[in-house]
Amino acid sequence: MPSNITLFSVNAILILSSDDSSRILAKYFSTPYPPVGTPANSTNYPGANPYPNLKDQKAFEKGLLEKTVKQNSDIILYDNRVVVFKAESDVMIYVVGGSDENEILLYSVILALRDALSILLKNSTDKRTIIENYDLVSLAIDEIIDDGIILETDPVIVASRVSRPPVQDMTAVKGIDLSEQGLLNVWEFGKMKLSERLRQGL
Repeated sequence: MPSNITLFSVNAILILSSDDSSRILAKYFSTPYPPVGTPANSTNYPGANPYPNLKDQKAFEKGLLEKTVKQNSDIILYDNRVVVFKAESDVMIYVVGGSDENEILLYSVILALRDALSILLKNSTDKRTIIENYDLVSLAIDEIIDDGIILETDPVIVASRVSRPPVQDMTAVKGIDLSEQGLLNVWEFGKMKLSERLRQGL
């Protein structure tokens, strides 16, 4: 059992193209506050980003894709990191954790992401669809993980939080005047109502 127990379980989430080895989406996570006494620029503590610059990230991603593109398993140990992955059409989805991280926990994250993307993208999880709906994919990842901390693993809940609002709700929002004059009118109306309430209370 590791001596440094931490909530920061995920180091990175990657979506890479298996056709041309290009990066579609990559999010590397690091703890916002390293432990007290940690030297500057150190990556030797739980939750630290092991690949702080773009060159290291690209090298890691290239090697990872080469290692996993022909694999039939879903979990590997690569570069002293536990990596769980799923192949979907022409993309590979990866969740990267520390070497002492729980594989089942990371696997539940990748299943949540895969299933949420399947719901959001209507069973069309491919490179073109992901790029066209980049906002939904990014929001889904943010709903599942925040700074490396796993928040949610139920794909239905993630998809419901991320999906676009229904059209009937959008018509009510369109009637609101958000111009400078409209905001000044709201401010004046609020001041008037507050002064009336204060006069009634006295």
